[in-house]
Amino acid sequence: MDNLLDLMICRIPGLKANERVELIKKFDKEDDFSLLFKRPDIRSINVNDIRSMAEKDAERARKLGIHIVSWREESYPPLLREIYDPPALLFYRGVLPDPVKPLAAVVGTRRPSSQGAKRAFDIGWELGKAGIPVVSGLALGIDSMAHRGNIEALSPTVAVLGSSPDMVYPVSNRFLAKRILDTGGVIFSEYQPGTGPRKWNFPERNRIISGLARGTVIVEAPEKSGALITAKFTVEQNRDLWVDKAGISSPRSAGTAHLAKEGSLILSSVRDILAEWQLEGASSKEMKTEQDEAVDLATSMAGYLGIKL
Repeated sequence: MDNLLDLMICRIPGLKANERVELIKKFDKEDDFSLLFKRPDIRSINVNDIRSMAEKDAERARKLGIHIVSWREESYPPLLREIYDPPALLFYRGVLPDPVKPLAAVVGTRRPSSQGAKRAFDIGWELGKAGIPVVSGLALGIDSMAHRGNIEALSPTVAVLGSSPDMVYPVSNRFLAKRILDTGGVIFSEYQPGTGPRKWNFPERNRIISGLARGTVIVEAPEKSGALITAKFTVEQNRDLWVDKAGISSPRSAGTAHLAKEGSLILSSVRDILAEWQLEGASSKEMKTEQDEAVDLATSMAGYLGIKL
């Protein structure tokens, strides 16, 4: 059964993500893997129980249309492979991102100002027009607006969940999740099918959001926003970190303003990203014309979410 050994490794309790990857590197067949259970620290764990759980994970994923990609496989996202603690397995629905194309993470508060919400949509849209998929967390507020903007630009946006791919959270974003899949995007998780949202999962998933991306944009974040955890991971992973200029002076800007003072790059336009990454995006004239046409769409999206622009 494909990935059964790796599913078994992920079912061993108490292991950190990097420890699971080390085991994947070491073992390539179950006979070798069984030797692990002679270690004193996990001797009490029954290998047959672990195998049974892994088989159930595989069967449940199959029934739900959830795919599995292991760290050991070539199709595993290349930039994510480089971080200190990549997930040993990714469970996903949709289409894996093109490994050649860079991704940009766009995150922020769940309760944005009207200006922050519009900026998130615009940034997602402009990145999409430049051929860059957005990575975000499918949360309310900034994440949702960035995903929506990316989708409207016909880009295969990428969502990373703090629950399994079959347990989309928040429930109100299930329609958005469907749109992501319908437009060629992907929904990722490191959690086995049937795993609901748990508060400690969300900080962990933030390392995946930043790890998938070449750089991260923090649109708007208050002092204790979870987006600041993503910013921390971005720096630790040696990726580019931007703070949107509009998010520095907004009503909910304490966190983003602090990042700016600490030396984060200030994003004036998506063209700053294209220049930094030496990418050829849409021409200034083309982008400006299309951006003008997208204003009404951003306004209607914000109205749908109850945000006044």
